[in-house]
This record gives sequence, structure tokens and C-alpha cells, in this order.
Amino acid sequence: METSAVTRLRLEEMLFYAACVCNFWGVCLCMCLEGRVCRRGGGGGGGMRVSSSWRWQLSQAMRLALRWRRLCGVRRGGGGGGAMQRMRSRLLDLWSYSKLLLKSLYYNSLSNSDTLLDCMFEPIYWIVDNVTRWFGVVFVCLVIVLTTSVLVIVYLCLLPTIVSTYPVHWIAWHLCYGHWLLVMVVFHYYKATTTSPGHPPKDNPHIPSVSICKKCITPKPPRTHHCSICNMCVLKMDHHCPWLNNCVGHFNHRYFFSFCLYMMLGCIYCSISCREMFLDAYHAVESYYQTPPPPFTFRETTAHKSIIFLWVLTSSVAVALGGLTLWHAVLISRGETSIERHINRKETKRLKETGKVFWNPYHHGRINNWKLLFGVEKTSHWFTRVLLPSRHLPKGDGILWDCIFTRRDPMAI
Repeated sequence: METSAVTRLRLEEMLFYAACVCNFWGVCLCMCLEGRVCRRGGGGGGGMRVSSSWRWQLSQAMRLALRWRRLCGVRRGGGGGGAMQRMRSRLLDLWSYSKLLLKSLYYNSLSNSDTLLDCMFEPIYWIVDNVTRWFGVVFVCLVIVLTTSVLVIVYLCLLPTIVSTYPVHWIAWHLCYGHWLLVMVVFHYYKATTTSPGHPPKDNPHIPSVSICKKCITPKPPRTHHCSICNMCVLKMDHHCPWLNNCVGHFNHRYFFSFCLYMMLGCIYCSISCREMFLDAYHAVESYYQTPPPPFTFRETTAHKSIIFLWVLTSSVAVALGGLTLWHAVLISRGETSIERHINRKETKRLKETGKVFWNPYHHGRINNWKLLFGVEKTSHWFTRVLLPSRHLPKGDGILWDCIFTRRDPMAI
């Protein structure tokens, strides 16, 4: 059945090509003869007779070709009762042939659904990359403005209430804890935005690598990925953060996570501390629409709205940033980055189908993973390097990595 369909398709193509060739040569001959007659000066009548005769012969040839095509179709089809079936089979053959031609334009042995989706979403990726690249500065300015507004409201509204109504020990605790969080947030955000995540050296082609970057055309060490927004490879790349206007990589991963953690704690602290003030301010704002309205001054109404803004902003950021911080804490406990999580999940699924088990070579245990991230080498470092601002570098250069596998350990590749 397939052989006959292919033979029929080839015959139809040959007929179509023959008709096209006849049409082409007929038109050429008509043009030549018309030009020759016009150049001889034999008058318009002779030229018209020659031209009309050739056009008549060309039309007859086309009619013969069409009759031949119909006769061939009738001979192949057999009787006249199966006309609908023949038409259906021709349409199916034409549809199969069209799909074959379409697949031949892009198909190869490495293509799959992921490759097709990447090609479809490539324009969207380009737009997102360029928008994120240009709006990174806007996001950083937005973080600075919102943080500054929270600080102004806290110093003008929250702290005076705490100092005037709380006991001495609670006042001391609020002052120490609040300013410690402030210092940690400002320090880690500044370091996360200004510290380079680390890039593989381009002038050293002999560094240990696992592949070649298709865009940088340079060796790519393990755990290194290309950032389309920064347009360069990043060591131990986690993701590109628009709120930092920087990539999160080997040398600023600790700063990024510490900033998320302390910012979340600061938002929770502000949300809990001003909860009672928020309820009072909310009821006061509701009373604005009474008749007659309560006699609040402009300063009091501004304070009410500022407290509501403070509580809504800090509560929303605490929820959103809390989920992000928890997700990154899970990744750190597993010894993965955001990109490696996606890769390892696909690799786990692939090896499971073959009866094998995937082991992450960079997972050294939960506690050891946290020690590697924070650079903790002894017990005192938990205080000096985690609870206090520290500028120490992470362990390693981001090119060579200690793996849990040795030569005797089985490793599925």
C-alpha cells in the first residue's frame, strides 16, 4: 500500500513538472516568434496569426496533459463507484506527504518536544531578557525607595510608640534587634548587587571544562551556565535576579540568600510590631466617612495611612519572600542550584526508566552543604560569618569542585 502511494505521488509530481516545462518552453517560443515576426516587419496580421497559433498549440498541449492525468486517475481507481474513497485516499496521501515535507525542514535525531517549545518561545525569551536587562536598575531603585519608606515610617511612628509605652527591657530588645536586622539587610543587599558572581577565564583555554558554551565559544566548567541577560557565562549560576540587577552565582550566592533571609525576618518583625497600631489606624480610617467626620488633624491622618501602608507592604513581602527563601533553603540542603534542580529532575526521570538511580555529585549532606555556602570552617564562624556582616570568600574558585564520588563509586552519566 505504501509503495503504491509513493509511486502514485511520484507519477503526479512528474506530470506536474512536465506540464510546467511545457508551459515554460511554449511561452518562450511564443515570445521569440512574436519578436521575430515584429522585426521582419511582416505586418501586424502575420504576427497575430503566428502568436495565436502557438498559443492554440500550447492550450492543446495543456488539455492533453490534463486528459492524461484524468485517465491515469481513472485507471488507478478502477470503477466509478469508489470515487469518494479514491478522493479520501488522495487527500490522506497528500496530507501525509505534506507532513513529511514539513518535518524534513527541521527534523533531526536530537529534536524533541523541549526543543520545539524552546523554538516557539524564543521570541518571548528575547523580549524578557531585554526588558529585564533594561529594567534591572528600575527594580533596584524600587527596592531602595520602598525600604527607605519603611524606615522613615518606623522611625517616625513605630519607635516613638515603643519608647513611650513599652518597658525598658522591651525597648532595648526592639532597638537592638531592629537595628541588627537593618545592618544585615543593607550590608548583604549591597554586597549581592556589587559582587561579581564569577566568570570562567576567557584567556585560559586549558581550564577543566565539561562543554563549550555555544554563545561565548569558551570552555564551560562544571556548574557553569550562560546568562542570556548578562550575555556571559556564570560560575555556579543559580538565576538572574532582577531585584539585584545581577546574576546569583558562586561568589555572591551567600549574600543573596542572607539578604532574602534577613529581609524576610525584618518584614515579619515590622508586621508583628505594628499590628495593634494597624488595627487602630484601620478603624480610624473607616471613621473618616462618618457624618460628621472625626476631628483628626492632617498629621494624624497621615500617620494612619502610613501605618496601614507599612503593615500591608511588610506583610506582603514577608509572605512572598518567605516562600522564595524557603525554596532556596531546600535547594541549598540538597546541594543544588535552581538550574541544577531542573536538570537533576530530568536526569532522575531518565535514569529511572533504565533502572538506575541518580546521585547528585555535589550533595555533601545537609549540614555540610550549609557550611560550604556560609564558609563555616569552625564553630565560631556561625557567629562571626553568619550572624554578623562578613566579607569572606566562599570555598573554592568555582571551577574545580569536590564531588562525593570516587573512582570506585558507580556514577551514572
